[in-house]
Amino acid sequence: MTASLAIRYTALAMAVDKELLEILACPICKEPVDLVALSEGRRTEVRDKYREKFRGEEPVVDEGLRCRKCGRIYPVVSDIPVMLVDEAFEEG
Repeated sequence: MTASLAIRYTALAMAVDKELLEILACPICKEPVDLVALSEGRRTEVRDKYREKFRGEEPVVDEGLRCRKCGRIYPVVSDIPVMLVDEAFEEG
């Protein structure tokens, strides 16, 4: 593996910090959230939605944060949890 691939792989492998995950809560229910993998279709949909905001960089979308109570999922875009009610969805 070349150095540039190793750096890119490491960047992609990063996830939501465990300490941050412990304090994040659903903005509606105020319940804890869990990190979940998103389906390929949902990843593509979220990536396309955020692409223009990243100006030349491709947003990385693999996971979301699912509320334990209501089941809403908040996307994680390039390691940034998007905890906005209007951005939440239900994985079908």
